[in-house]
Amino acid sequence: MKKIAFMTLGCKVNQADTASMQMLFRQAGYHVCEFTEQADVYVVNTCVVTNTGQHKSRQMIRRAIRKEDDALIVVTGCYPQTAAEEVKAIEGVDLIVGTQDRAKIVTMVEAALKRKQTMKTEGETSAAETAKEDAALTEFGQDASLDNKTPKRERDIRKKNIARLRTSVDDEVRPWEQGTQFEEMAGGNEADKTRAYLKIQEGCNQYCSYCIIPYARGPIRSRSLQSIRDEVERLTAAGYKEIVLIGIHLGCYGKEMKDGTTLYDAVKAALSVSGLQRLRLGSLESVEAEERLLDLMAEDPRLCPHLHLPLQSGCDKILKDMRRPYDTNKFKILLEQIRKKVPGIAVTTDVIVGFPGETEEDFAETCRFAEECAFAKMHIFPYSMRKGTPAAARKDQVPENVKKLRAEKLAELDARMQRAYFENNVGAVRMVLAEQPTGEGGFVEGLTDNYIRVEVAGDSSLCGNIIPVEITEASIDKCKGSIL
Repeated sequence: MKKIAFMTLGCKVNQADTASMQMLFRQAGYHVCEFTEQADVYVVNTCVVTNTGQHKSRQMIRRAIRKEDDALIVVTGCYPQTAAEEVKAIEGVDLIVGTQDRAKIVTMVEAALKRKQTMKTEGETSAAETAKEDAALTEFGQDASLDNKTPKRERDIRKKNIARLRTSVDDEVRPWEQGTQFEEMAGGNEADKTRAYLKIQEGCNQYCSYCIIPYARGPIRSRSLQSIRDEVERLTAAGYKEIVLIGIHLGCYGKEMKDGTTLYDAVKAALSVSGLQRLRLGSLESVEAEERLLDLMAEDPRLCPHLHLPLQSGCDKILKDMRRPYDTNKFKILLEQIRKKVPGIAVTTDVIVGFPGETEEDFAETCRFAEECAFAKMHIFPYSMRKGTPAAARKDQVPENVKKLRAEKLAELDARMQRAYFENNVGAVRMVLAEQPTGEGGFVEGLTDNYIRVEVAGDSSLCGNIIPVEITEASIDKCKGSIL
């Protein structure tokens, strides 16, 4: 049985893609092992949303190459989709696959393995024969030609074949085309049956000025409603307690269908599965949180009261330069409507600091506005220049040390807001999906429906169950609770 190992970098969508590919390889008879183990095939699912993501991707590719000379090295995801030639230039890479055609990856890997084995055999034969001839030439003199059986041209060809074995790369990256269909691959992670990420949407047409993702993920496309129902039913039957609907631009679900289908319909399709215990939404734009979706969240306790709404900046000048689809006033009004519809909802966000042209006053505006919004959690990213985007061409780039200081200052605000959110929930009873034992003996931790990590007394037998917990104490990054 062939062994295959995966390394996944970046977002939840990448994690879902990896889980889908792992399932395809298991079905084809492969054993999926840890990346630290020796394997026949190593797959690195890459990220390019930031320079850090791209740098880590290159590190993992090189780590895989160093592991095993005979292993097939496969690089997939956003990095080869946006910079195929750069990835192919990394010596040791055998196969590149972009963010399309992952449903065919088993066939691609099998073909690459066969090609590599053929070239290896040819290379070993050529190397042995060439070494023998070189030895003979050394013994009999440079003018000897081994009875004229092996002319110099043939020997040069053999040497080139050996070099080709070391550098040949199968390139399966395709450019994007309008009308590209959604790849309806199965979801779920065999290693963790508590929570499954189900990708229901791909691509982005928004083209924010700092973002490379539309180039990496292509045009918007959506999983069919029937496929959503079928997958949620399959995952629920397999034992998953919570399913998270995710996408690159989740709020655009159904937009390309042009029949009025929206994310609301996708959520209704998922909730139509009677065995589903909990459903959560991934990141979506504030302007896409339609009223009937909020009504559904207030009415059906299975739909978690948690929305991740990327703000990116709390300064209107910067938001305009970013090409975001709202200003701070619109975001604030939408936030008020959401909290009125769903009291106690957790609203988390993303913020970019150090965008080109961001002054100290602009950053101060972001801090003030973020504090007004009272987010449950902020994910903070120093602006990362992405080649080919409009923001990268600007001359007013913010120095790295300034970005670092701003990120640290915003992190202090984040810690205060998260602590306040936790304290507001002390005394509340929430349903917790127990996930894993903590580092300390006798305790397990899990996530409430409203996105609070809670630690309770118990053992691993609780994991995978949804249990009622009273939150008793707010701590750093998590709360403590008692099982009722």
